[in-house]
Amino acid sequence: MDHANRFETRTTYGLLRLEYGVALVVCSVLFLLHLSEVRWWPAVLLFVYIDLIGYIPGAIAYRRARGGDISKVYYVLYNTMHSMVTNAVVVGVWALVAGFEWALLAVPIHLCGDRALFGNFLKPFAVRFEPVRLPAFEEFERRLAERDRSGMRQPEHV
Repeated sequence: MDHANRFETRTTYGLLRLEYGVALVVCSVLFLLHLSEVRWWPAVLLFVYIDLIGYIPGAIAYRRARGGDISKVYYVLYNTMHSMVTNAVVVGVWALVAGFEWALLAVPIHLCGDRALFGNFLKPFAVRFEPVRLPAFEEFERRLAERDRSGMRQPEHV
């Protein structure tokens, strides 16, 4: 992906998930190494608040709409709560107010787990709240794969 072609191939998407997988392993190992120092109420709270605010309301609305359109508010909630930026602020404020603690690793474990294990990134408004393959994107991927297999040169950048 680049700024002019905002999509991932299966390979680049897999590599992106692998990067988050490495971060997930690092955070999980640090968490486990300090398990005796983890305060569990904050750890659980920090892990679940992301989905309590950012995913569950949209998932309920989506199911009630039987897979139809739902308010963009749910997308904004999801993207805000699953943002590394938002959560860096939450972790930073927590550390400033209450001090650093190992429970804070629950946040990157959640976010990296979503991306690495489930392939969930931020949600664009143009797709369903829950993943549904778009026929136009399937066709795009098919054509892109054909172009790659045929060895066609990429157009020159002007």
